[in-house]
Amino acid sequence: MEKGRQVRLFDRQARQYENRREGKTQQQWRKKLLKQADGEILELSVGAGANFPFYRPHVKITAVDFSPEMLSKAKRAASHHSLNVDFILSDIEELEFQDHSFDTIVSTLSFCSYENPLRVLHKISRWCKPEGNILLMEHGISSNFVASTVQKVLDPLLFRTIGCHHTRDMLGLISQTELSVQRVESYWLNTAHLIWAKPGKGK
Repeated sequence: MEKGRQVRLFDRQARQYENRREGKTQQQWRKKLLKQADGEILELSVGAGANFPFYRPHVKITAVDFSPEMLSKAKRAASHHSLNVDFILSDIEELEFQDHSFDTIVSTLSFCSYENPLRVLHKISRWCKPEGNILLMEHGISSNFVASTVQKVLDPLLFRTIGCHHTRDMLGLISQTELSVQRVESYWLNTAHLIWAKPGKGK
């Protein structure tokens, strides 16, 4: 999909993201994952700021998104939660930071939308400090045959309408990178994963 069209798709969904009322399960996942978020934090594809209620008040956040409308909603959420956030309007696939810039890197439900998710994983491994944390809440292809078959059938339609793939193998992608996975919790027929990782294998 042409990148400009994908940005427009997310712009149109910004109000829906802002008004979305997640169930207790997903809120608990965010809260559990972000307990380890500290220091200088980079959040990829921040959306409307769904993670903001779960950050500690003293952290410093750099929040990136390619959708102007999403960033507008996220700025409102940051103000509401009195968080210190720098916002960057950019495609994370094109953005660069110096190596070892962040104590924590957070992505929740963003890797489904990248053209080259493996490249982004390599980037965040470089951007995170060696002793830092990479915290991911991502969805993808189920390990259940029936569920995965349905996902594969629906994936082209879902990508065209909401800009999101549902067939990514997140754990498989991570295994191709330098990331050192410390802990994984998988749910919903292995379609949803909470992943705690470090930026380099054996480091």
